[in-house]
Amino acid sequence: MEENVKTRYSDEELEEFRLIINEMLDKARKEYDTLRHVVMHNGGNDIEDTAPTFKTVEDDGAFQLSKEEASQLAQRQYKFIQNLEAALVRIENKTYGICRVTGKLIPKERLRLVPHATLTVEAKEMLAKQGKN
Repeated sequence: MEENVKTRYSDEELEEFRLIINEMLDKARKEYDTLRHVVMHNGGNDIEDTAPTFKTVEDDGAFQLSKEEASQLAQRQYKFIQNLEAALVRIENKTYGICRVTGKLIPKERLRLVPHATLTVEAKEMLAKQGKN
């Protein structure tokens, strides 16, 4: 008996990915809010409005961000959030994890690392060779 080729992830698998994405979204939104605060902070009459950098502590330790760097990071974070939200829509539509080029399932290992992925590694490499990535 031939094994049927799987064309989509099961509802249980989709729920696993939903949990991963929601956890990443929560963290990404918090980071985005912190970065936005740095960029938007006009300062009062405190010392912050004269300081050229903003100090924050992340999991990796302390570092300094200028407002320009924070703005660039905030823009990237916003795009990441949009990509994660789009992945949630694909989960709702039950199209999550299907490569938009090949129509094949993106491996679970890849989706666990890059849950907003819309391409298999092979499709991504193929597009890169064609200069359309």
